[in-house]
This record gives sequence, C-alpha cells and structure tokens, in this order.
Amino acid sequence: MVEISAAAEFLAKLRADQRQVEAIPVELRPADLNSAYQVQDALVDRLLDQHGGQRIGYKIACTNLVVQQELNIAGPLFGQLLSFSTQRSPATLPADDFLVRVVEVEFAFRMGEDATPTATPYTRSSIAPLIDVALPGIELVSHRFVDWTQVGAPSVAADNAIHAAWIHGAPFVGWRDLDLAQHPVSLTVNGQLLRQGQGAQVLGHPLNVVAWLANELPKHGKLLQAGDYITTGVATEVYLAAAGDQMQADFGVIGRVELRFT
Repeated sequence: MVEISAAAEFLAKLRADQRQVEAIPVELRPADLNSAYQVQDALVDRLLDQHGGQRIGYKIACTNLVVQQELNIAGPLFGQLLSFSTQRSPATLPADDFLVRVVEVEFAFRMGEDATPTATPYTRSSIAPLIDVALPGIELVSHRFVDWTQVGAPSVAADNAIHAAWIHGAPFVGWRDLDLAQHPVSLTVNGQLLRQGQGAQVLGHPLNVVAWLANELPKHGKLLQAGDYITTGVATEVYLAAAGDQMQADFGVIGRVELRFT
C-alpha cells in the first residue's frame, strides 16, 4: 500500500524544485484512483501550508475523448482549485514559475447550491438548477513528468491532476439562455487566432462534466458544495505557451480572459 504522506512529500518537492521525473517511484506510486486522491489531498494540504489560501473548487481533466484515448483511461479525473493560484483576468504570470505552460480554454461554473447525493445520478438537466453562474476561464497545466501521457491516470490524479493556475473572467448570469454544447470559444495568441472549439468537446456538453463531478465526489468522501468553482476541461486544442506570449480566450457573450507571460 502506498505511504500517502511520503508520496505527497515527493510530489510537493518536485514542484518546489521545478524538476521532472520519468515516473513516481514504484514504492510511492498510487495503484488506483482511491489512493491517488488521498495523495492529492495530502499534497494540497502541503501546498496550502506553503502558500496560504484555501480550496475553492475543482478542475476536471481528461474530459476530451482524444485525451482519454491517449492516456488509456475510461473517464475524467478531478483536481482541486486553490485560491493562491487563482487570478481574475487580466493576469500576468512569470514564465519561469512553470516547468511547462499548457494553456487550456475552459468553460467554468460556480455552484449555487450543494449537490446532495441522490439515488438517481445527476445529469446535465438535474445539475443545472444548482448552478449559479458561468465564467470564462483559462486553466494553466504544468506537470512533473517527462511524458505525462505515459504515467497513468493515478499518477496524474495524485499530482493534483497537474493543475498549475486558473485565470477567470467575470461571472455571467445569462448562461441558461445559451446552447453551451454549440457555443464557440477561441484562443488568440500574440494577435493571431490559433485555436477554436465549442462546448461539445467536453463530454458532449460542459454541464455533463459538472454532473459527472457531482456523482464522482461522494465516491471519494467529498461533496460538491455551494460556492465551489468547477472548470470543465479544454474545449479547444491546447497551446504550449512561451515567455512573452499574450493570450486572449474569447467566449463571446460569456466573456474574455487575458493572460500574459513575462
């Protein structure tokens, strides 16, 4: 059985040292998602002890079918959003703070009510009344693995689903009037349109992702609660950013997010 504290300490030190490895050492490597999420909790505790702040919600990874196939996994993973690594747009971040700068354009939501576990699993229709607002967002992913697609889902989940930062725009209350599956999004970098997509690229609909999370969290002793933010996975192809890049994620009427790396 994995020693949870030692595994979390190993991952925390990789972050602090800005170092990559081929894989988590066998003796510290979680074999399944149950143990991976225990390591994740212990890692997040260490990050909050170091940086301050609090948990503010969840990021969902691998909601895109292509990514699931690359990882050879059957479904999404969740990580935790943290206040110290969250900023309101426009944001400027030092490029050297991140080993890798994977930019992901993502629909996000804030819960207005708790998603209390029920006998019938949540669907996008039943989760929608519990959601407060939508937000445009960019998730920044940075990982400690030479090739993160080869290490397996438990290792990715243990490293807080390789979450690095979240930059979001203003809350948008009129999201219920939109067809989110068909709603277009785009990413412009240094004035050039480079990525385009739509909500259907994340489990067919962004609210399917929120419903998945509401059903998944109780399996691991957690509850999706009022006030929690949820980012729902990349809705375009990802972009690997460099120092000096200036980016704008455009969600149309939902809003825009601006991020610059120095």
